Amino acid sequence: MSDWRKMNKDELEHQFSPSSWSHRMSADDVIRAHVAALKAGTEKARSVTQTLLDVPYGDGDGEKLDVYVPSSSRPDVPLVIYFHGGYWQFLSKNESGFLAVPLVQRGVVVVAVGYSVAPKGDMDLMVSQVRRSVVSVVQQYSHISGLYLCGHSAGAHLAAMVLSTDWTQYDISPQIKGAFLVSGIYDLQPILSTYVNEPLKMTEEVAIRNSPSHFLPQLKRSSTSCDIIVAVAQNDSPEFRKQSEEYFKALESAGLRVSFEDVPNTDHFNIIEQLVDENYRLTKLLLKMMGKVDDRQITQNALRWNRPRAVTRCGFPFMVSPCSPPSPAPSPTRVSASDGEPSRWQPSWLWPSSCTCTKCHQAPLTAKLAVSARGDPAETCQAQSQA
Repeated sequence: MSDWRKMNKDELEHQFSPSSWSHRMSADDVIRAHVAALKAGTEKARSVTQTLLDVPYGDGDGEKLDVYVPSSSRPDVPLVIYFHGGYWQFLSKNESGFLAVPLVQRGVVVVAVGYSVAPKGDMDLMVSQVRRSVVSVVQQYSHISGLYLCGHSAGAHLAAMVLSTDWTQYDISPQIKGAFLVSGIYDLQPILSTYVNEPLKMTEEVAIRNSPSHFLPQLKRSSTSCDIIVAVAQNDSPEFRKQSEEYFKALESAGLRVSFEDVPNTDHFNIIEQLVDENYRLTKLLLKMMGKVDDRQITQNALRWNRPRAVTRCGFPFMVSPCSPPSPAPSPTRVSASDGEPSRWQPSWLWPSSCTCTKCHQAPLTAKLAVSARGDPAETCQAQSQA
């Protein structure tokens, strides 16, 4: 491929217009479909997981986090911080929870970061914000077993800048175990003359000091033990692919722990949209990075809580409306015949806080799910005195 410096403005704009390279639909349609997919995925995640929304990490209006929490977290859970794409001028954390469901089901905390996109925020501010967001997360969740980063497009650039941070300027030094960089830009100079820079208004000096490709020595000092995956879509533009390939080679040459994923049958948009699917290759790689490979103990029958339903036991219906899958109780219990149920009901499960009893409306901490030998679920509410 020719050097970007030899391209005219039109050629550069085409190369750095990801929607022009999708084989699935037109440029306008693929952007609309992308936004719709992210919103739908985030709405689903918010409906089936426990959330903490708009958690501040700074004083700015846009300096907020959305946290997606497993229904029953151990104190040493892994945590993934996600930085959204949108060319530093589009999208927000409000569409960034879409990847949470398959991760939360495996006991992973997911944090979606908001930052001040252009024109309200400039590149220096955005990089500063994501760095401070990481510091805030580490301070608030010091018990986690591992910190991981994931970013798409502009978010991959921001994640790479976090990896390249001189943490001596901050109160703490986060130990980032892994980073997932998907279809990112790692050298900002090629976009200076394109439409992308119109709201950003970057000078060459600003572009250079915010380009991860210029900070490999610092990245090696700050993130030498971090496992990094650089992923790119088969149908990303040649220049986007070149940026990922060259950044990967630079990281590899620096002796860092890095691998490259060229994802077939994807474009710049569905390469990240498919993280909603637990069977998608990149989802599996992300889970593998965190040591979360096929370790769920909840049966598939017990996971199917995607619509409200009520059953009765001793006249006390319990509604699952809709909520996260139940989590295993500390130890299995057997409900004997003397308790009013056949002894075949074996393990107990605890419901998350989003579930309520349809009759007594009591907190669900007193409610149990028993799974029979046939795998049939039976919901029961133990707050009988409140009925």
